[in-house]
Amino acid sequence: MSLAIISFSFVFTQKVLMSDNHEEAHTGPIKTPKAFAWLVFFSFVGPVFIIIGLVNYVVSGQKPAAGATNSAEAVAARIEKVGVVEVRDANRPLKSGEEVFKAQCAACHAAGLAGSPKFGDKTAWAPRIKTGYEALLNSALKGKNAMGAQGGGDHSDVEIGRAVVYMANASGAKFAEPAAPKN
Repeated sequence: MSLAIISFSFVFTQKVLMSDNHEEAHTGPIKTPKAFAWLVFFSFVGPVFIIIGLVNYVVSGQKPAAGATNSAEAVAARIEKVGVVEVRDANRPLKSGEEVFKAQCAACHAAGLAGSPKFGDKTAWAPRIKTGYEALLNSALKGKNAMGAQGGGDHSDVEIGRAVVYMANASGAKFAEPAAPKN
């Protein structure tokens, strides 16, 4: 009987050990409350330090602009002036229609380039003259077809008007030259 008891106790002990090993395989790396506390601490503190490090990297130091070999030139290009303010004498004498024509209009109208009516060509100017001075001035100031807007350039609107009258009158119109604006 002692052999049976020894045999039974051996088998029972072996089953208990096997069941302990079986439960041991299903546990995680955290076995104590202290290990769990450290895990929670580093789960919150670790990402905070990572974020602080990334922010510090992004905001510190001189980094070259994308595609630029000279960062000073890249900065100058980014802060380049958009417009220019030009101060002119408001009391300067106005230019005549002929002066404005020679300075600005002759480039196209002297040769009839880009569909523009040639200076002095009565047949090309006749349908335009019929529309009237205001329509011609509006076309000159705002632009029409291939002609760009002339208003706001080197010449005042009155000077552009004088050039329109000069060209139209050379082709048979009888427009009066616009007077200088009164102060």
